[in-house]
Amino acid sequence: MADAGPPLVLMAFGLILWLAVKATLAGISIQTIGLILFIVGVVWLLIELVQSRGAVGRRRAVAVREEPVVRERDIY
Repeated sequence: MADAGPPLVLMAFGLILWLAVKATLAGISIQTIGLILFIVGVVWLLIELVQSRGAVGRRRAVAVREEPVVRERDIY
C-alpha cells in the first residue's frame, strides 16, 4: 500500500472529534468538523489505494532497456 499513514491519522482524528467531543466553538460544531475530516480521510485513502493499484499494473507494462555504460577515454 502506498502512503496510508496520513489518511488513517486524519480518519482517527476525525472520528475522535465526531464521536468523543461534545462542544461547540462560536457556533461551529466540533462534531461536524470531525465528520468532515473523517470523510476527507476516507476519500484520501481510497485515492491512495487506487493510485497504488494502478502503479502496479503500469510497472509490469513498462519495458526497461539497459545498455552497458562504456565510454572511451579521450586522448589529449
